[in-house]
Amino acid sequence: MNAGNAIPVENRVWKGLYKAALFELDEAKLPERIAQAEKALAMRARDLFDMAGDNIEEGQALEDAMYALRALRNNPQTHGPVVYHGAVA
Repeated sequence: MNAGNAIPVENRVWKGLYKAALFELDEAKLPERIAQAEKALAMRARDLFDMAGDNIEEGQALEDAMYALRALRNNPQTHGPVVYHGAVA
């Protein structure tokens, strides 16, 4: 394996937690998975902010992942039945 192609540990951590949240099937565990991923994303974003250099690609990936986690958190299908005007849909 070429060392130049190795994924840094910091990048693997947030990506692993992000994927764990995306693929969590247990609705009871999902909020915690999302929270863990969001925390890791925020920590990595802060690290990138403090680093010198060109981190645009990873920064964009972090933004995309945060957006996806917000959508997952706000998806009514992940929080039980949707109620419209007192009726369950």
